[in-house]
Amino acid sequence: MHDVLISRQPLVNRQSKIIATRLTLHLGGKNSAADAAQTLEALSEVWPQGEKLVFINCGKTPFDAELLNWLAPENATIELTSAPFVGEAAAAFVAALQTRQPSLCLDFDAQAAQAVSSGVQFRFIAFDAKTFTPAQLKVLATKTQPYGIGLAFNVETAQEFQACLDAGMNAAASWFFKHPTGAPRAKTLNPGQAQIVRVLNLVRKNADIKEIETALKHDVALSYKLLRYINSAGFGLSCEIQSFRHAVTILGYEKLNKWLSLLLATASKDPMAPALMHTALTRARLMELLGHGLVERSEYDNLFITGAFSLLDALLGVEMDQALEAMHLPEPICDALLGRGGLYGPFLDLAITSEGTDGEALAEQVGMLGLSAEQFNRAQMQALAFADTMEL
Repeated sequence: MHDVLISRQPLVNRQSKIIATRLTLHLGGKNSAADAAQTLEALSEVWPQGEKLVFINCGKTPFDAELLNWLAPENATIELTSAPFVGEAAAAFVAALQTRQPSLCLDFDAQAAQAVSSGVQFRFIAFDAKTFTPAQLKVLATKTQPYGIGLAFNVETAQEFQACLDAGMNAAASWFFKHPTGAPRAKTLNPGQAQIVRVLNLVRKNADIKEIETALKHDVALSYKLLRYINSAGFGLSCEIQSFRHAVTILGYEKLNKWLSLLLATASKDPMAPALMHTALTRARLMELLGHGLVERSEYDNLFITGAFSLLDALLGVEMDQALEAMHLPEPICDALLGRGGLYGPFLDLAITSEGTDGEALAEQVGMLGLSAEQFNRAQMQALAFADTMEL
């Protein structure tokens, strides 16, 4: 089987939450739909579970019916253009779809009428925001409503996202929320953020438990959030943690440092915070998993923290250097977050590249770390599943 790499894109709803993930299969020139089906089948053990849907598309490669040989999980939706519904092979293709009955999303184009009139049931109808204006989307959303739930793809800005929602789209696939909206950045952390940094610094220097407990008592909500994170399914503990002292006994200071780091991101007041948090969590877990066997075990938590903090400027509304200034982070974390590379830089670069659409760049980054396509794809699926379980 040739190497098939997977990149991802989120679907964001009206509540600014990521409700699904759109996976793009980068097949390259040598790979076939059969290779794609085998790649997806190999991920069955680590496939994200739960309510979130997973959309599958083949990127620049035309859809081939061989992909239907993949035993798709219940939460998977296959994207199609109308091309297979036109021509001599259309009848056989429609028959194959009706036999297997996968969940389908139609990428709307000029020949969409043939697809919707074929008798095949579509769960979603997706529109390219680069092709249709908001006014056109509003008309199309009304006309196609009987055939599937309306989605927008390739949305680039927050303004475009809102325009698509106003036009009747139910969600949009995009990374628009990672980019600043133009609002002025704060010069310092707010009091809630500063309090979390204070606790983080105490834990990082192994302060006395009583001193840390006193700091936590100044913010009851902080203590509550910390215990919820530690007791979440993503943490995987066999017993429930009842107090900070209990957490120190079970986990130790180093692990607590990792989980306190997540709380700093939750202090955001940004309306897109849920989507940003899910993305930061996915990056964190992906970087941690990719580090296995490539760095010392003692570095794993730092890789996680680097990923978790990689969107801190967007989450907290301050410049990255200002966000890091108050924290006494290890130099490799700061180097990666401030764009200076270092030990963790290649892992962060790969995590960010996996959110793009450039298959060649993704292959280059994976190769630089000496990873196989299977190793990378499995880590990405595990990271997605982790982020889903950590949404509290």
